[in-house]
Amino acid sequence: MEHLLKLQDLTEKEILSILNLADQLKYERKNNIQKEYLKGKKLGMIFQKSSTRTRVSFEAGIYELGGYGLFLSSNDLQIGRGEPVQDTARVLSRYLDCIMIRTFEQKEVEDLAKYGSIPVINGLTDYAHPCQVLADLMTIREIKGSFKGLKLAFIGDGNNMANSLMAGCVKVGMDFAIACPKNYLPDEKLTAWAKENGNVLITENVNEAIEGADVVYTDVWASMGMEKEREERYRAFSKYQVNAEAMSHANSDAMVQHCLPAHRGEEITEEVFEGHAGEIFEEAENRLHVQKAVMVTLMKK
Repeated sequence: MEHLLKLQDLTEKEILSILNLADQLKYERKNNIQKEYLKGKKLGMIFQKSSTRTRVSFEAGIYELGGYGLFLSSNDLQIGRGEPVQDTARVLSRYLDCIMIRTFEQKEVEDLAKYGSIPVINGLTDYAHPCQVLADLMTIREIKGSFKGLKLAFIGDGNNMANSLMAGCVKVGMDFAIACPKNYLPDEKLTAWAKENGNVLITENVNEAIEGADVVYTDVWASMGMEKEREERYRAFSKYQVNAEAMSHANSDAMVQHCLPAHRGEEITEEVFEGHAGEIFEEAENRLHVQKAVMVTLMKK
């Protein structure tokens, strides 16, 4: 494992290794065991999209590991004024030990890895959100004990979260179902790969997707950068809400996950959100632990 660009690139063994290390780092943090695994290492954090959890968890994480994080806004970099990605990659590789980037196009992340000589971590693109899904998988395993025999149902837009959840579920052997409008399906090539390698259901029916689910997952209807589509999307997704009626089709002990921020009353009701808040905020905390594990895995080499 040289980079974390998308979950399809990782083997099941590599994913489980990250999760096992994240469990260890979480235990050490809870018990005030301080080990500077990355003492003196420098992480460059490029943000072309704003962030709460990604920025704070990476910045706190590299600090706790003994390293240093540099916040690099696209407004402050030459990449924001037209410098080719390949030139930025070559320059930053001479200053830093790792790059984390949160941006729009997946190609930009792939090019940073291609032309640079240091590890690159995808902090989010319009195509994938691997760090979030690793945290989701960590949380599911913590609560359910293992991945065997589990079904995850995603309700909403076939966006970067749906793509990465589908890939992650297939990799660790979970069943995956998504309910979404026909004009908002997950990536076509990824779906074809997932159906060849796992048990995947694509449907427009919320109850069909949730039926027998162990994990119910949702995300906002209009992601960052889609503000102009807001009204159109709200009409399309009005029936795709995680509410008490929908949850009645899941298993009685089903857990709920949300990558946050949540718009209560839209993709999820206040009742369901607060009823599963412990699971959702454990998921948010696990962003810190799993990203520390990714950084240690990539930079210790």
